[in-house]
Amino acid sequence: MTTMLAESWVLAPDVALRPEPFGALAYHFGTRRLTFLKRKELVTVVENLNTKTIVRDALETACVPSEQWPAYIKALESLASTGMIVRCAQGDVS
Repeated sequence: MTTMLAESWVLAPDVALRPEPFGALAYHFGTRRLTFLKRKELVTVVENLNTKTIVRDALETACVPSEQWPAYIKALESLASTGMIVRCAQGDVS
């Protein structure tokens, strides 16, 4: 598993989440990119990123079983590659 578990990430400032029955739509106002978050649990993890110190804490708070973490990390890495979430310094997380 990647080091992402021990890193701090947040929803990018130019990104808005819109809740949907299937999960959420993430829209990046800078790139005009639209991404579907197809699992409500993933939406919870992404929302938790803004209040937790590291990704591991966001996954635990969302009650994601540890055996599912690799799939969630892969999804978060995909969101990071498109700029939907951005890495931050530990001190920047509220």
